[in-house]
Amino acid sequence: MNVDLSTLLVIPLVAVVAPLLARGIAPWLPVPIVVFELVLGIVVGPNVLNWAQPSGFADTLSDFGLAMLFFVAGTEIQVAALRGRTGARAALGWVISLAAGVALGWILAPGEAAIVLGIALCSTALGTLLPILRDAGELSTPFGHSVSALGAVGEFGPLLAVSVFLGSRSPGPATVVLAVFAVIAAAAVWWALRIPQGALHRAVNATLHTSGQFAVRVVLLILAALVAVSLLLGIDMLLGAFTAGIVWRLAMREADPRDREAVESKIEAIAFGFLVPIFFVYTGVTFDLAALLQAPVLLVGVVAALLALLVVRGIPSMLAAPPGASTRGRLSIAFMGATGLPIIVAVTAAGVDAHVLSTSHAAMLVGAGMLSVLVFPLVGMTLRGERRSVREAISEEPA
Repeated sequence: MNVDLSTLLVIPLVAVVAPLLARGIAPWLPVPIVVFELVLGIVVGPNVLNWAQPSGFADTLSDFGLAMLFFVAGTEIQVAALRGRTGARAALGWVISLAAGVALGWILAPGEAAIVLGIALCSTALGTLLPILRDAGELSTPFGHSVSALGAVGEFGPLLAVSVFLGSRSPGPATVVLAVFAVIAAAAVWWALRIPQGALHRAVNATLHTSGQFAVRVVLLILAALVAVSLLLGIDMLLGAFTAGIVWRLAMREADPRDREAVESKIEAIAFGFLVPIFFVYTGVTFDLAALLQAPVLLVGVVAALLALLVVRGIPSMLAAPPGASTRGRLSIAFMGATGLPIIVAVTAAGVDAHVLSTSHAAMLVGAGMLSVLVFPLVGMTLRGERRSVREAISEEPA
């Protein structure tokens, strides 16, 4: 195995330093850990210190990290938030965002690049927003339900769009393949709903604190199985990872709350203690900073893309605001809905791999996503009147 020892050491080092920096400046400026991971990845990468370089081994671990990120996002889906008026309006807002994003992309760069831009601009970072809502005590409020619904459709919708429009097949056959995956996913959901809860939970409880770790092994099996199905069908693996999270949440729906929390803690340890930081740090390592610096117009483009996120994704997000919401409440919803990064990273990477997007333009979009995670949740929760809560929450979880 060809492993760059410097990269193997530097990435974990950055993963340790990032939360320390986040906690250190949290009293003055609430910066999410993911921003530190990305920025420090850029610093130690080829464009600055050159302590870490792209490698096949790190790239594979990064892919695992991205899959784990979307698995956790799937486990956080609140079905109640997707029902009725809120879910329908969130879905309508996402469709409007996709249409507006593609239209804007077509004006700027006609062709397949317009689709990449459109999908990137219609995303919402559910995994980033949920810890903020949870720590602010907003998950069970109408505001929290609205943001959760926006995040769910803002992650699942782009994954579907990527599978249809950015895969190796034309949209027609890709839709058929996606329907096949939907049938398999439905079968997995049926299994999760029908599995004997007593036997499952006894096995989980009996191995929680032993070397057996049955729950963790089942989680990894479900994740591997649905990711493998995605790859076998030639669709984006993140769709399988996201679906796996939903399946696991349903399988554990009747578990003892203490057992469920213990399992979730172990999964989060694997995700946010190991794999997810590798994904974000390695994204920084492979970030094309040189292209941005060599073309100052692209730096202006980062700001323009940030504003485009707010207009294309933020404004339609206000459709999902709770009935009777104030103007401040609707603006808060807009800023929360326009927060995006993981999908932007995944979509731009797919665009670069498909040779429809240059690395410099991908870097521009990722830069806008980084700024959205840094700025938009703070503004949104400040408008909501939760300045103290967001400062505590935003420094805890990156994804």
